[in-house]
Amino acid sequence: MVTGRPLVPGEASGRLLRLTHPISFWGGVDPVAGEIVDPRHPQFGARLAGRVLAIPSAVGSSSSSAIMLELLREGTAPAAILMGRADAILALGAVVAGELGYDTIPIVEVDPEVMASIPDGSTVDVRSDGSVVTRDD
Repeated sequence: MVTGRPLVPGEASGRLLRLTHPISFWGGVDPVAGEIVDPRHPQFGARLAGRVLAIPSAVGSSSSSAIMLELLREGTAPAAILMGRADAILALGAVVAGELGYDTIPIVEVDPEVMASIPDGSTVDVRSDGSVVTRDD
């Protein structure tokens, strides 16, 4: 079990998708398709929907919150996001989605070294207290 700091509390489960590099949601993620569209990103083409996304950090743009809101509105968002470094702008998109009545997702800040210990592709449960549990499926 890994414990992090919940930025947006909630519960979710899914297979871990580890991004090896930070990502800009603005221009890097297509909210309708729910996939990484930045051709320079190592995980170009990866689908985010339903996955627990582990990212070292987001590349800042105030528009990232709008992209997160669109992902949630379209139903193409990750199930949860684990971040090595907190990003208030990205978390804001999830908070606003909840205020508008859309389903939201947990976003948890997790120490990057600890986050690296979670095997890519493993099934994980994210809990509202910020704990992340790996399951054997």
